[in-house]
Amino acid sequence: MIARLLWRGRSRNDFGVALFSDSLTGGWNWKMLWKFRSSVHKRMSSKEMMSVDGGDTGDGDVSARLRHGNEKDCPTPPWKFSLPHVCVAVLSSFLFGYHIGVVNEPLERISHDVGFGGDTMAEGLVVSVCLGGAFLGCMFSGWIADGVGRRRAFQLSSLPMIIGASISASTTNLQGMLLGRFLVGTGMGLGPPTASLYVTEISPSYLRGTYGSFIQIATCLGLIVAQFMGIPVKNIPGWWRLCFWVSIVPAALLLLLMEFCVESPHWLFKCGRVADAEFEFERLLGEAHASEAIAELSYLNKEDDTESVTFSELLCGRYNAVVSTGAALFALQQMSGINAVFFFSSSVFKTAGVPSAPANICIGFSNLAGSIAAMLMMDRLGRKFLLMGSFLAMAGSMGLQVAASSFPSYAPWSVYLSVFGMIVFVLSFALGAGPVPGLLLPEIFPSRIRAKAMALCMCVHWVVNFFVGLLFLRLMEQLGPPALYSIFGLACFFAVVFVKKKVMETKGKSLQEIEISLLSP
Repeated sequence: MIARLLWRGRSRNDFGVALFSDSLTGGWNWKMLWKFRSSVHKRMSSKEMMSVDGGDTGDGDVSARLRHGNEKDCPTPPWKFSLPHVCVAVLSSFLFGYHIGVVNEPLERISHDVGFGGDTMAEGLVVSVCLGGAFLGCMFSGWIADGVGRRRAFQLSSLPMIIGASISASTTNLQGMLLGRFLVGTGMGLGPPTASLYVTEISPSYLRGTYGSFIQIATCLGLIVAQFMGIPVKNIPGWWRLCFWVSIVPAALLLLLMEFCVESPHWLFKCGRVADAEFEFERLLGEAHASEAIAELSYLNKEDDTESVTFSELLCGRYNAVVSTGAALFALQQMSGINAVFFFSSSVFKTAGVPSAPANICIGFSNLAGSIAAMLMMDRLGRKFLLMGSFLAMAGSMGLQVAASSFPSYAPWSVYLSVFGMIVFVLSFALGAGPVPGLLLPEIFPSRIRAKAMALCMCVHWVVNFFVGLLFLRLMEQLGPPALYSIFGLACFFAVVFVKKKVMETKGKSLQEIEISLLSP
């Protein structure tokens, strides 16, 4: 008891007294010995610590347990410890979805009030400048997350969102609107990659898929809230300003609540703060599982170094295969045409005589329903199964779009078929192609490169997203709907083949097991 109290008070200098008092009860407290070793860890690099441990301390046993799973009959870590931290982290994804949709319905009113009404180029800039800011924020997200930690990266992402939303809400000219949207975009680019890292690193392995789906669900909720907020904009003067002011509330909550959340134990361990990492593991997994989690990280880090990761390592070195897989997944996700559907779905619904606001809400709820279904199935069916099924269903939905656009003589029938195909397309996307890449990539990336590799792959996402949105209408005019939808359908079908051959299943595996299976000699 004395030893436990001394440890809880972090009285490491009195280790000898605590160990002696525990020996009076009939034996050495080996758990206390491990705690002492953790305090030594905090002052030593992982490489030095493993040299102290030596090669005869059971590395082979640890490797075997990581490769084949932990066979001990012990209960799984409770979900209630990690859930609050995940819920705070996905506020960044809610903000991402909200700012993507906040200008869709109010754009016409914004252009009239701010003084660029009728200028389609200016309207396009208001929408797309956010993507430019997101690319910039995403490009540096890996270095920020590795440099200051995941919690501080979240807080840094919330600051430009608060400042940018305030500028957008109060501006009276186009320059102010563009500046505000650009600042918001930088926060959008930094927040989601950090959320993927953080949720992956703090989640118990048996819940990682479920928690990862929270990111997509939060994004969908952000889109839906933005769509509902935009409904009164045509009837209430200045309502669009309130739409921007409202976004400050979740950004401020993210900034404040993240101060009380855990830091990623993986990041702490990589920084050499092993005792702090174990303490955070105790908060997330419970005391019974913390020591084992630290032991697994120690085993994987014994041959690692602390030098910074270079782009040549990511693109040409031993990590090339996993980074290329991640970049290709995000590229195929965007080449499926999903954001073209989100950006330009209103025109199809208007052709069918459906008002744009209810139509956009219908798309939003389809996205949300698919995301909830993915959350329920992610840790049961697995990532690879959902990815393949999702892309296959998206290819079939694009087939419906091709069929509908090929029969102009049956205009009412073909338009409603196109609308149905669009809803199925969005639903299918939300079941796998939407949530899985953001979850799968932090799982397959080793700890040393995780943040920077995620940033690189997200940059690919933003670049392809930008060009698809930029060229969609032009290609629609030059190629025609059947040809363009066929290209999207072929991209989805190619994605099915790619996932089948290149993507591994990570369901139920710890991050350490995944790393060993991908990078073993």
